[in-house]
Amino acid sequence: MTTVVKTRIVKIGNSQGIRIPKLLLDQSQLGDEVELEVEQGKIIIRASQPARAGWEERFQQMAAEKDDQLLDDDLKTTWDEEEWEW
Repeated sequence: MTTVVKTRIVKIGNSQGIRIPKLLLDQSQLGDEVELEVEQGKIIIRASQPARAGWEERFQQMAAEKDDQLLDDDLKTTWDEEEWEW
């Protein structure tokens, strides 16, 4: 079932915002941080994903497809061994 609530855009400092009713927040299960996207005249609000979400699965897929090889392997130099200092 879709819940529709009418609200107003309010001034918040130099910006504008909306108040999201608790009912909608509970139904959406949004956390403290969200992502906003404009799409065809709509503002989409979605839960924010961690910065590296999905990386582990993608790395495993790349390894399985042998797509995780160094691209600059033929550009080796002795700089790391001779000049780099920790």
